[in-house]
Amino acid sequence: MQPSVTLQWQDSFQCTWEALALTDAARLFLLSEKENRALQAPGFDEHLQAALNCYSFAIKVYIEMNQPVMAASLSLELGNALKEMNRPGEAIVHYQRAAELQTQQPIESLLSMGEMATCKILTRDYDGALAVLTEMQLMCQERGLQLPGTSTPVGAFLDIVAKCEISRVLLLMLLEPPPQKLLPEHAQTLERYAWESFDPHSQVTFLPENVFLLLQSVVMACQEKDIESLKSLQPELWPLLSAEQNHLLHLVVQERITPSGQGI
Repeated sequence: MQPSVTLQWQDSFQCTWEALALTDAARLFLLSEKENRALQAPGFDEHLQAALNCYSFAIKVYIEMNQPVMAASLSLELGNALKEMNRPGEAIVHYQRAAELQTQQPIESLLSMGEMATCKILTRDYDGALAVLTEMQLMCQERGLQLPGTSTPVGAFLDIVAKCEISRVLLLMLLEPPPQKLLPEHAQTLERYAWESFDPHSQVTFLPENVFLLLQSVVMACQEKDIESLKSLQPELWPLLSAEQNHLLHLVVQERITPSGQGI
């Protein structure tokens, strides 16, 4: 083996060992932080800060080794831990980093972005969540559904598009942006739910017809300020939506019953 090749192998081995050691340390610090919280012991997040530092260094090592998949997995691990610790605002940046590192894995990148949107909803950044979900849907339509030669199942992209579509419609009903502030991509979405525009044989929709029609009724009820119709639609949609989407629908109904007057 040539000396240069030997040195490269030794450097690679050393970097791998360093990344693994940092990851182990990060997980131990994180475990200590969770134990302190379980015991309700006073503290200043020292263990959490140490864990964040170790994770950051390990991610940096993997990036320098040109191993973005490993770096992304650690970013996701950290994001999940922070979300579990009821720190969704801090988790967002790590999910975003994971998505950026997963450019060669479109489905995984979209799932990381989905976690970002969830955290933004948890922090009541509904505008931010809408922006992320809109970006996800556009990515799916541009990259996923028009790649006949790809080995990635088209169904996975379709499933993500459908979830984004439902959440985006509910967020638009929650935010109620005035027409002059409605972005073209959001206006285009809402146009699909106008009564006069629906033709089941020609309309491009990503949802099952029953879900589409119920969502269409929600949009109409919101626009007509028909609170009773909106309340009656809620139990029909409940079994068809995810927990997060049902939470958004609940917020839409509550905002119509008792308007905050401040704009969500």
